Amino acid sequence: MTTRRQRPVRFALIGAGRIGTHHATALARHVPDAELVVVADPFGDAAERLAGPLGADSTADIDAALGDERVEAVAITSTSTVHADLVQRAAAAGKAVWCEKPMAMSLAEADAAVAACEQAGVPLQVGFNRRFSPDFAAAHEVVAAGGIGTPQLLRSLTRDPGLANPGTVPPWTIFTQTLIHDFDMLLWFNTGSRPVEVHAYADALVAPDFKEAGLLDTAVVTIRFDNGAIATAEASFSAAYGYDVRGEFFGSAGMVTAGTPAHLSTTHWTTAGMAQPTSRQDTELMRDSYRAELEAFCRVVRAGEPSPVTGADARAALEVALSAVASVEHGAPVRLGAPEVTHA
Repeated sequence: MTTRRQRPVRFALIGAGRIGTHHATALARHVPDAELVVVADPFGDAAERLAGPLGADSTADIDAALGDERVEAVAITSTSTVHADLVQRAAAAGKAVWCEKPMAMSLAEADAAVAACEQAGVPLQVGFNRRFSPDFAAAHEVVAAGGIGTPQLLRSLTRDPGLANPGTVPPWTIFTQTLIHDFDMLLWFNTGSRPVEVHAYADALVAPDFKEAGLLDTAVVTIRFDNGAIATAEASFSAAYGYDVRGEFFGSAGMVTAGTPAHLSTTHWTTAGMAQPTSRQDTELMRDSYRAELEAFCRVVRAGEPSPVTGADARAALEVALSAVASVEHGAPVRLGAPEVTHA
């Protein structure tokens, strides 16, 4: 007896930029339970260029895409400053919502986005792809099972391979766009505890000429949790050797690590030393994780599974990011729960 396969989840994707292009291609070609129906972008030409080769429709009218009766789910891959608004609009249209990180740029926006999905009764998943990387997922299972005992020292890092144009990087990007992944990791690995203090340092060490314009390209953040654990997150926009994402989680009974910039286990040994091929982009190193998070969302929509990365998770990571911004601004640690600073 053959089992009848459920029809794919039909998607509208909003935002035809770099990451939107990657996710649209995954939905159209690599996620078996997904079908890309339409690509929407205010720049209609960009939407058409992306959608055409993928066999999808295109539009510059976001409301038309959200109102398309064929569409069951929306993947939001637009500029971050409009994420929260698009989440609310998609929820109001009755569509399941998958949103790239950060879900919002302020806690008030995050609360409104979560509330909109709850009121509409639609699922919401946020794109923290590292949770779906096999090595990080396996490490998390170790920690959750007590494999390192009581968490004491946690570390997560992101190093991007360079800045093509430092003048185009919005202020605070290193916290709200880059390190927000690391904040989510540290919160996820220390589940059950909450961060109580954030102290951040940041500078323009890669492109110092752009510091006065607001560029911060290097940062270290220390987070203290209410269970006593101390976590460190660091980021740089100048990893000459490639895209580098790693984590180390140490406790009373041991340690577990995850991540490597190498995209193959091949190691070349010569008189010059050892060499390993490394990934040069996030979409290369995390390719399978990006697909896995979309596959998980299809199961949320079709099978009613709980969202593996909730709006509450996204809000928690954002709160740490905004506290890091405030810490740099004031040159001092920030207690969580203090009045937030909103930055676009």
